[in-house]
Amino acid sequence: MTKVNLQGKSLVNTVMDFLITHITEYSYSEEVVFGHNIATIKPRQSPGQELLEYHVDIDPKPSEFSERKDFFGNNLTRFSIQKGHKRLTVTSACKISRDYSAIKESFYSEKSTQVTLASALDSLSVNTMENFEPKQFILDSILIKNSKANIKEYALESFKPNRSVFEATKELMQRIFTDFSFVSGFTNVSTPLDVVMEEKKGVCQDFAQIGIACLRSVGLPARYISGYIETLPPPGKPKLIGADASHAWFAVFIPGFGWVDFDPTNNKIPENQHIVVGWGRDYYDVPPLKGVVYSSGTSKLSVSVDIRSLNNTDTDGQIQSS
Repeated sequence: MTKVNLQGKSLVNTVMDFLITHITEYSYSEEVVFGHNIATIKPRQSPGQELLEYHVDIDPKPSEFSERKDFFGNNLTRFSIQKGHKRLTVTSACKISRDYSAIKESFYSEKSTQVTLASALDSLSVNTMENFEPKQFILDSILIKNSKANIKEYALESFKPNRSVFEATKELMQRIFTDFSFVSGFTNVSTPLDVVMEEKKGVCQDFAQIGIACLRSVGLPARYISGYIETLPPPGKPKLIGADASHAWFAVFIPGFGWVDFDPTNNKIPENQHIVVGWGRDYYDVPPLKGVVYSSGTSKLSVSVDIRSLNNTDTDGQIQSS
């Protein structure tokens, strides 16, 4: 996951088609005799996004393979490898169409921006069909438990009873962008949010979860978004293959309107350069790949992501599979 230079460019008024290749490779020091894995790498259909094509290659070839939806509607791929191997490679390729223009315009509508924190909490206090699904995103999750006092204090600097939820969340996003330093390698999946909050360091996963913790601390539903972000090379420089990255951001639920995404790593409301793979309560619900292996050695992980815009390229946009 990375922080990228979006160069101030807005792609919101253009339908964008992307070809995305995601390669995950595990190298093992000792032979693995059995492995069972779950992957969340197939992008989901979501507002402003359509999955046009998808293919996944797994080497060694799995003895068992299945696909299904999880509780949140994400696409899960399950596979087992029941023969000895010292390397596992999962290569996914997909074609995505993004058009966030109508959605982005609605974000700034009166229906979204006029909902205050006080009115949002009043709405959420009533059990309605609209609130049933979002309210689960107020509860504790595995990586985001009862918010500490310092997290709530940080949130309350932006959230006031009579202030717009949209404007307060936008300010929270901007404050995280300003107050926290992007330091790759400082944290890992198990690093507590207290450490991130105290040190003001981390990566996109941490910044998304800090935002979620803040929102939940004031009683608002917030979910974790896992996906990709297209990076743009410096002017006059070619784009490097594999230079793109997995990414993470958060969304807040505004009663009477719906979900609005915010990217605190880049201080930006996501547009076409943000591609959604899935969402959940925190990172634990949507890791790209997780599983168990039977082996006595160590492992090394390598990940490469490449996102190609098909709008200004000579490629035919065909997904190649072996």
